Amino acid sequence: MSKKITIIGGGLAGCEAAWQAAARDCHVTLHEMKPQKFSPAHKSRFLAELVCSNSFRSSDLHSAIGLLKEEMRRTGSLLMAAADKTSVPAGKALAVDRDRFAEYITKRIDAHPLISVSREEITEIPPASKMPVIIATGPLTSSGLAESLLELTGRDHLSFYDAIAPIVYAESLDMGIIFQASRYDDGPGDYLNCPMNEEEYEHFITELKDAEKVPLKSFEKKKYFEGCLPIEVMVDRGDNTLRFGPMKPVGLTDPRTGKTPFAVVQLRKENIENTLYNMVGFQTKLTYPEQKRIFSLIPCMKQAGLARLGSIHRNTFICSPEVLMPSLQFIKRPDLLLAGQITGVEGYMESTAMGLLAGLNAARLANGENPVVPPLVTAMGALIAHLTNRDVKHFQPSNINFGLFKRLGKKVPKRFRGEHYAKRALESLEKWLETENIHKKNRSRGNKHS
Repeated sequence: MSKKITIIGGGLAGCEAAWQAAARDCHVTLHEMKPQKFSPAHKSRFLAELVCSNSFRSSDLHSAIGLLKEEMRRTGSLLMAAADKTSVPAGKALAVDRDRFAEYITKRIDAHPLISVSREEITEIPPASKMPVIIATGPLTSSGLAESLLELTGRDHLSFYDAIAPIVYAESLDMGIIFQASRYDDGPGDYLNCPMNEEEYEHFITELKDAEKVPLKSFEKKKYFEGCLPIEVMVDRGDNTLRFGPMKPVGLTDPRTGKTPFAVVQLRKENIENTLYNMVGFQTKLTYPEQKRIFSLIPCMKQAGLARLGSIHRNTFICSPEVLMPSLQFIKRPDLLLAGQITGVEGYMESTAMGLLAGLNAARLANGENPVVPPLVTAMGALIAHLTNRDVKHFQPSNINFGLFKRLGKKVPKRFRGEHYAKRALESLEKWLETENIHKKNRSRGNKHS
């Protein structure tokens, strides 16, 4: 009998899940509603579209996010291969050319003989069967499927609001003011830095406070994710909040003055051609006219052209501790798995990692094998623990961080903890991959169809 798996959602998690399942000789049908229908945040017909930042954050192996990426590489992640292939300079961070990244993944998925992409919207969860189904529709799940999920879980979805940072045209920037550097002269200097003196910063803050924002609808609640606050919300917490956040000047020296600026706006490359730059940390819910006015107050951006304006959208996620097993299967329906940001993780890589594990376990179920869970001491295992072992009443989305990990067995100085966490995690991961025969299966079968 043919081993079939259905995946709903062609974002990061859905594509990774499809690749993992197909690498294990399962026939995958990947449903993606674009271009038949787009969410408020999506624009491209490509799979695995990045709608917020183009950065996957730090590549430092001794950071939690760097460790997670390395674990995914060692487990045969398609999206990590795509990110490494389409990266753009970003200092210690791994950033990608978002269009090339999505195009690369779309081509690999379309070319795989065991993956069939169906461009249609799925409005309800398929009935229970012996064939596993993965829901990877992301935080912007369409209303029909969201209602179907609500019926299954028996609980209202939790939600928060996420914001998108603007992108500017490089040719419109005042390069006479900008200096290129990474903090503490670390690396080749992949960021463009727009310095501001105290007077310029105070004027910017004053105008930002009074700027017109997009109001929330009557049925919406103000519930932001702390790791991605709009700049207006940060300003409401104090005039210097931005100076200790995205406009932090620490570790940067303006070559014109030889001093550290009062504040800095950093711009990160969006594409390989260096024609577009992302305003780092400047996610916003200002109205479009106000964005143009307020951002023109930044000295190097007086004449800046905005290729993409910032926006805000509602993100939905499930109360996973109440409804999911550690294998990402639903407690009520073991044939049904959940993947991606909708599980309650936050961030591109975290969402992709949940897709990787969901695809792996769906394939194991289809092959008549028991599902597996990564060791708790790994980054992937720490995320699973977050999703399934937290207090239901206080469950919130989380990025990967060492606070989620099982504690080290001995006292280690803070500056060395990342190194110890990484060493323990990777050693445990390799044993797990070998014991569960995951490593060889993925590499041999995944490469066969690549």
